[in-house]
Amino acid sequence: MTVLTKDTTATAPMSAGADALVVSGVSHRFGDKHVLDNVSLTVPRGAFTVLLGLNGAGKSTLFALVTRLYDNVSGEIRILGHDVRRKPTAALQRLGVVFQSRTLDSDLTLEQNLYYHAALHGIRKSDARQRAVESLTTVGLADRAHEKVRNLSGGQARRVEIARSLLHRPGLLLLDEATVGLDIGSREGVLGIVRGLVEREGMGVLWATHLIDEVAPTDRVVVMHKGRILYAGFLPGLLEVTGKSDVREAFRSMTGATATAEAA
Repeated sequence: MTVLTKDTTATAPMSAGADALVVSGVSHRFGDKHVLDNVSLTVPRGAFTVLLGLNGAGKSTLFALVTRLYDNVSGEIRILGHDVRRKPTAALQRLGVVFQSRTLDSDLTLEQNLYYHAALHGIRKSDARQRAVESLTTVGLADRAHEKVRNLSGGQARRVEIARSLLHRPGLLLLDEATVGLDIGSREGVLGIVRGLVEREGMGVLWATHLIDEVAPTDRVVVMHKGRILYAGFLPGLLEVTGKSDVREAFRSMTGATATAEAA
């Protein structure tokens, strides 16, 4: 079933008026397998957008294209107005990412992990220290800056990854299944931190998940299934076009599948 849409860094200024992310007509193959089929979506600034789809829907492939891990040979991807193929440096300077797989060095301290990331972005040591404190404070872990990552819980480690993604002050934040493997309390904590960034900083967020209960009534929702966008808009519109009273039934009606209620 196909349903049509109803509806930065401190040193690198954003393009005026540009959305945080615009993906237009992007397709992608792995050999003969068509993984993404003419995908288009928009993440406005100051909006929490949920990319909802089952495992295998194409969410991670889309993220790999946005982050330039893969090259998009069709369509266009723009981050704060900058084309990721034509101006990759300008685009990626404005992007923060938390991937599904854990990427911290467990033998380093929290601040050492952040300093390494800052160096990759060309941030001076004096600025890196200040930004590390600010980022760790944002996620509630400033008091553990000198501890090794191996001493943290899964939820705390995820929060450090969010802190790291904020060091270069991006205008767009991508999170791919950021709460997988976390208990309910940790999931709520991570979600709360990211939603707070949207409210306070006006950041654009694309939150990829297969978990229905991570969708809030005010969220923008993009439903992806088998590499195609089936719906993009606000939650009330999704319920209206499917004729359902809740998001679980709407998702099931649209895809013929059942998204997960909560983490196992």
